[in-house]
Amino acid sequence: MQIDETGIPDLLVITPRRFGDARGFFAETYNRDRFAEHGLDTVFVQDNHSLSDTPGTVRGLHFQVPPRAQAKLVRCGRGALFDVAVDIRRGSPTYRRWFGVELSFENGKQLLVPAGFAHGFATRVPDTEIIYKCSDVYAPETEGALRFDDPDIGIDWAMGDLTPVLSEKDAAAPGFAGFDSPFTYGDGP
Repeated sequence: MQIDETGIPDLLVITPRRFGDARGFFAETYNRDRFAEHGLDTVFVQDNHSLSDTPGTVRGLHFQVPPRAQAKLVRCGRGALFDVAVDIRRGSPTYRRWFGVELSFENGKQLLVPAGFAHGFATRVPDTEIIYKCSDVYAPETEGALRFDDPDIGIDWAMGDLTPVLSEKDAAAPGFAGFDSPFTYGDGP
């Protein structure tokens, strides 16, 4: 397992080792003990799997507020996506800064998104699957969102000629101006 820092505290790119032969490959995408050896002690309690048919599908920027805040371990099961996390922890040296990484079936990379980040992605190819673990169960009464194209955040989604495909909820998400974050840098999960 390779762990790469992103320049934003606690946000990590993790690349599991793949063991391949003529049949294909095997990769251990999560092992609690191996993660703990690297100081990563997040306990995951829910797995999610979504399919986006159309390139340019954008989901996010989503988060759940305390006491149901979620950390996520995100990977691409098929296709390719641009995965983004925005630091929304008040007092963080990287508050409002974003990081994005290409996750694909081919590269096998994962993004470990701690609680206190807004998370979203844009698909690059048809029939893209995203698979992710969550540290808390879905609690709709605690969910929040920020607008994916808010100029105050300034994410470069590198969508080219693709027209973003959004849910009604994501299209109506508020911008960062006036956002009162419930997260504080240095607080636990």
